Amino acid sequence: MEAIFFALVSYSAWGTGVFIEAIVARKLHPYSLIFWSYLFSFILMSFYAPFVVGDLKNLTVGILVLIIVLSFIALFLGIIFYYEALRIGNRALVGTIASSFPLVSVILSVIFLGDRVNSFQTVSITIIFLGLFLSIINFKAIKPKDIFNKASLLALLTMLSWGIYLAFIKIPINEIGWFWPIYLYYFLFPLIFILLRIKKIPLEMPTKNNALLFVIGSVVLVRIAELSYSFAISKGLVTVVAPIAGANPTLFVLLAFLFLKDPITKQQIIGIITTLVGIILLSTFSV
Repeated sequence: MEAIFFALVSYSAWGTGVFIEAIVARKLHPYSLIFWSYLFSFILMSFYAPFVVGDLKNLTVGILVLIIVLSFIALFLGIIFYYEALRIGNRALVGTIASSFPLVSVILSVIFLGDRVNSFQTVSITIIFLGLFLSIINFKAIKPKDIFNKASLLALLTMLSWGIYLAFIKIPINEIGWFWPIYLYYFLFPLIFILLRIKKIPLEMPTKNNALLFVIGSVVLVRIAELSYSFAISKGLVTVVAPIAGANPTLFVLLAFLFLKDPITKQQIIGIITTLVGIILLSTFSV
């Protein structure tokens, strides 16, 4: 039950945090937003680190290397793929493909981590993915040529990158607890600065366009989401936690409609309801 609760916390915090990021993304360049978000996250989480130093007694060179590799895959490669796909492709399709990363996590956890799901959980997970698909894709805005192009390939690579990270991060979490694998991830934030230099994009200050409070708000919420996810998979199965937490785009769509007055279609409403039904069923069958 703990895993389900913190998966729901992750779902709520991630959806709300990404919603705030969508607001601040219009105030700062996305790469500057990522840099400051990761730097602030590193600083914020450093205050808690001294209280869990004892968990590092089980840290080995192999676990450290695994964390670095997984972090590089998610932090560096995933971001490059995602933003390049958004730049050149259909945003609705790119977002849908990239947001399907829980499917990768579920498959990998079943194959390599020994996680198992029963038939009821399988049906529930399928309902969640169906709802996620319906809630964030606009079929009318997508042309056949959008489906098979470079942007779609990059979105697929994003999905794989994030899915791999969220599946295999369970290995170091089992060894050194739920905090350190996420915290060590943010040691790589200088890579974002290097990326800015490579792309010759100027680093904007977080105070530009009064963005600072939005940046801090998104940082706090998204970090709560990530740590809740980490804690959830330390208590339960990735196959259960990932679909619930990963369905957060449905909450984003709803919040964007309520507060930003973004249009919402009947299809998206059906998708949101379908996703919530799937989450409720999965929670019920996983107790």
